[in-house]
This record gives sequence, C-alpha cells and structure tokens, in this order.
Amino acid sequence: MWRKFVVPLLLFSLALTVGHAEVADSGANGFTVKITSSIKAAPADVYKKLVSNIGEWWSPRHTFSGDAHNLSIEEKAMGCFCEKIPNGGGVRHMEVIYFDPGKTLRMSGALGPFQGMGAAGTLTFTFTAAPDGTKLEATYSLTGYLPQGTNWAVATNGMLNEQIMRLKNYIETGKPTVAVQTKLPA
Repeated sequence: MWRKFVVPLLLFSLALTVGHAEVADSGANGFTVKITSSIKAAPADVYKKLVSNIGEWWSPRHTFSGDAHNLSIEEKAMGCFCEKIPNGGGVRHMEVIYFDPGKTLRMSGALGPFQGMGAAGTLTFTFTAAPDGTKLEATYSLTGYLPQGTNWAVATNGMLNEQIMRLKNYIETGKPTVAVQTKLPA
C-alpha cells in the first residue's frame, strides 16, 4: 500500500529536482516530450559534458551493454551517438544532424525499444545562458508505429527526465545520482 503514495511522491520529487518535464503532445502515432532544467554551469561547459562525458552521467540501465561507458557521441555532422556491445557488436542510437557548440545539439534516431518499431525521432538539446548558469531544454519528438499497451510518451518522458537529472547532478556535484532519503511507513 505504501507504494501508492511513495512512488508518486518520488516521481514528483524527481520532476522538481530537474525542473519541468512534460509530455507536450501525444497521439496514436507519436509524441513529443519536453524537459527544462537549470544547471549551475556555463552553456559551453554543459554542452561539452553532455557530448564528451556521456558515459559518466547516462544511466547504465538505459543501455544495451549495461555500461554507459560504452556510449559515445561524435561531435560532427552525421556523427554517431553509438554504443559498443560485447563480442565486437554495436548500436547506433542516433545520428548528429545539427550542432552549434554550447548552443544546440540535434540528433535523429529511435532510442531503445523504438528501433525495432519502425519509429523515427529527433532529440534536440538547447543551451541558453541564464543568471544561474544554463537553461537546458531537451525535446524528443517521435513518430511511427507504436504498439498499443504501453504509454510510450510517459515512459520516454521518465527516461529522459532521469538522464537530464543525472547530467545536472554530474555537472553540479561530480556524481550523476542523487541520494533520495525517504522514510517509509512501517
């Protein structure tokens, strides 16, 4: 019974930690999620750590190999957001289609389970100077065949929200995770 109260409270707390996360639009054949966060660092630094240090902050739970250090982003047009997997294999998660260092990174592709669904998506990170550092906006729009039975928009929003929270924490504290102190009812 405690899960009815604690899990929503934890999810709400995570959303407050990051900033604003929402499913901006959702339909039978696609969705758009938007996440906004304030990060206490200059836009150029946030951009650099997002691109160059992805293995340090991305959750290993959202990789095929189980190790985020196998991830990389090539900072060039047609660059690969790729992952090495055991036995010499690999995954192309997305392709860089636009980058303006310290300002914008846009990649095209279908993340995770969407690769096998005939879906196509675009993930855009926008870095804007703010009084306390950087306003980071992440927008992921996906279209294509999406099987029924799962609320893909909500699940994707949660996954990306987690990644942005981990990036924020990595930049501000040196550690991607947050120790959540919750006293559970007896």
